[in-house]
Amino acid sequence: MKRFDKPLLGFLSRTEMQAILDAPDCSTWCGQRDRIMFATLYNTGGRVSEITGLRVADVVLDGSASVRIRGKGRKERSVPLWRTTAAEIRRWLPRIDGRPDQPLFPGWSGARMTRPAVTARLRLAVKSAAVACPQLTQPRVSPHTIPHSTAMHMLQAGVDITLIALWLGHENPATTHMYVEADLATKERALNAVQPSRTKQTRYRPTDRVLQFLRTL
Repeated sequence: MKRFDKPLLGFLSRTEMQAILDAPDCSTWCGQRDRIMFATLYNTGGRVSEITGLRVADVVLDGSASVRIRGKGRKERSVPLWRTTAAEIRRWLPRIDGRPDQPLFPGWSGARMTRPAVTARLRLAVKSAAVACPQLTQPRVSPHTIPHSTAMHMLQAGVDITLIALWLGHENPATTHMYVEADLATKERALNAVQPSRTKQTRYRPTDRVLQFLRTL
């Protein structure tokens, strides 16, 4: 196989992620949809196609809230929802067509959103969030960045990597291992940024007992 340098994964800090979630204007229909859609994307760590493919029937809000995600190869997995995400989805449902087969996050026409549409809405949210969080002006944030951030935050919180793989729907554990490598690289950069403290150099002064011993040699 041809060898090549693989760049480290880009991911957001918790502060940056929260700034993006707070950016959409929830007084508008699109703003409310965007916030809940990004929150669901962050909560589940799903792919864009998986989130846009969610239907109303895929959400369970009674008891232990969860969402059923259809991944590659038509494989399904159930992902728990945080209380905040479940509460936002519960408030969102009355604002859309509540029939079971309808998309959970529709566009203006009521049809399923496309990947470019999600990317465009995220770009607007990032631009707005950068006002309060200037560091967002530097990295390029895409929909892929959000699930990467989910995995990194779970890893940093001490969640086992096998559970993260199940959460994200990774068939091969090696796919999830890249988050470990990225996290170690982050720690190494932070370590290199800290200069060792300088210790005061003092001149050695032998005691009288040592001097007496040296004279007898």
